[in-house]
Formats: sequence, structure tokens, C-alpha cells
Amino acid sequence: MSSNDSAAKTNIRVLLIEDDVRLSALIKEYLQQQAIEVTIEHRGDLACARVESERPDIVVLDLMLPGLDGLEVCKAIRPKYDGPILMLTARDEDIDQVVGLEIGADDYVTKPVQPRVLLARIRALLRRPPPTNHSSEEVYDMSDIKYGLLTISTTAREAWLDGQVLELTTNEFDLLWLLASHAGEILTRDIILERLRGIGYDGLDRSVDIRVSRLRKKLGDDTHRPYRIKTIRSKGYLFVKGAWQ
Repeated sequence: MSSNDSAAKTNIRVLLIEDDVRLSALIKEYLQQQAIEVTIEHRGDLACARVESERPDIVVLDLMLPGLDGLEVCKAIRPKYDGPILMLTARDEDIDQVVGLEIGADDYVTKPVQPRVLLARIRALLRRPPPTNHSSEEVYDMSDIKYGLLTISTTAREAWLDGQVLELTTNEFDLLWLLASHAGEILTRDIILERLRGIGYDGLDRSVDIRVSRLRKKLGDDTHRPYRIKTIRSKGYLFVKGAWQ
């Protein structure tokens, strides 16, 4: 691809919050080669103000930061920022990956960072339709989904259960819509990851299970004996049509 082709592709704005100066410089250089604008913040305690002032298309957030760690930054910015948050974590920090997804991160990439993988995750997150802007390329059916007490609006990107609005992250809404739009069908982890993150299931990725568990809690499902979103052993997940009365 020529430089002119690359420059014409997009003008994505990324805020990279990473204290490793060398790594952040390498990531910035690589992403800029893909016509992605990158600004860098090295301190966690300054990150929230940067997110609010710059309003980037996506935040790439390291876990270990001076001043304020990545989990606290994620927790602080999530109520004020509705764009994707992609966390960078070490391979052996599985518990932090879990917590990061629980408090509002949309995805994570493990270190050492592979630039092409990072780029793929960024693009996958940004392919999701924004709250009020639907294009012909999006995967959503424009009609609302309703099962008993549950209503999902794809235009408002909100869901209600028994008349109460559900406080869902972007990630959780996408997962709920995907499962509900295939009610009565078993969706494998591979299908879910491909639709939501643009990658295949490697047999080890726990993010789908974590997200389903988090979604069940918000839907009032029984976490020990789920009846609304069932786990089908060795296959995947099943959204039950008749469980919303």
C-alpha cells in the first residue's frame, strides 16, 4: 500500500496511556504509519483530564501507571467517556484482565505488544456502531428486539428489563444484542469473538465467559443455575426466548 493510500484510509484518534517511553514511541510510530493519529500520556493521574479534553476515538490504557493505576483510570473515565477502552496487560495478570473488563474496559491485549494484533483490536472495537450513527456496514438490524419484559433498542442502544433501563457498557450491549438476535440458537465462543472483536477463539481466551457472567448479573439471571443465558457445555451460549416473563 502506498503512503497516499494509507493517508486516505482514516483519521482515527488514539490516546495511548503508557508509562514505558520506548514502547509508547514504537506503538505511536507503527499506528501513525497506518494513518492513525496518536497522542501519549505517561501518567495515570493526568489521564482522566486528557481523555475529557481530547475525546479520542479510542483509549489504549496500560495497567501499571505512575500516579494512578490503569484499573482506577478505567473506573474513573468510564462514566464520562463512551468510546472503547482497550487495556494493555502482562501475560500473568489474568485477574487484572478480569477486573478490567468488569469495570468497563472493552477488550485487552497482553504484553509484549504485537503491533499488528493491537491494530486489529483497535479496528475491531471501532467497527462497532456509535450510539447515534448507524451506517450500512453495521451488523445491527434496525428493528427493536422484545422478549417479555426485556426490550432492546438498536437505535437508542439501550435495553430495558421490566421497565427499568439496564446500565450496560458498550461491550455488554453488543453481547446482549448478539445473543438476543439469535435467541434459541447456540452461539459458540468463536462466533461471539468473531462478531464482537473480529478475532477467532484460541481455546484460552476467557473474555467471552467473563462478559456473559457480568451480563447475567445485570439481567437478574441466576449465576449458579442460569436460565436466561444458558451455558451449553462444550458448545457455547444459548439465549432463552421464554425466560423473560
